[in-house]
Amino acid sequence: MQLFFGREQGVPELAFRPLVKESLVVVLSSHHRLAKRKAINPEDLVGETFVGVSHTGPVLRAIIDDYLKRSGINITPDHETEHVVMGVSLIASTGGVGLLPAYAKNFLTRSVTSRPLKGDTPTVELVLGYKKSNESLILKLLVSRLDELVARVSKKVH
Repeated sequence: MQLFFGREQGVPELAFRPLVKESLVVVLSSHHRLAKRKAINPEDLVGETFVGVSHTGPVLRAIIDDYLKRSGINITPDHETEHVVMGVSLIASTGGVGLLPAYAKNFLTRSVTSRPLKGDTPTVELVLGYKKSNESLILKLLVSRLDELVARVSKKVH
């Protein structure tokens, strides 16, 4: 089992179950000048040390790249991260900014904060991926109860 940002294409042996849709947020140093704002315009990210998502996260990277392109922004990442926790660490150590799914807030330290984006905020679907051939009883139980678990979590969030 593994969590993915969206359904990976070209992997027919995998099955995917949707878990939740997450908005992208700006993650930045708590002392960054943009941290004083309640929400951040995408244009405000231009010229900042930008921590992007590497090609090992193709779905998330495509969502971020598409969002920046639709916003009329061309940003070349100064650093790239392979996962959310590494991204938070890079942002903390470089004083940069990055776009990550909202659940990244669970990994923030006092030196790092997050702010919502202004305007049309993109979302990323978090899915559970597993091999269709996996005969694990635990996996079968999890998948059979997944809709109920997701519904419970959704009620607590809203």
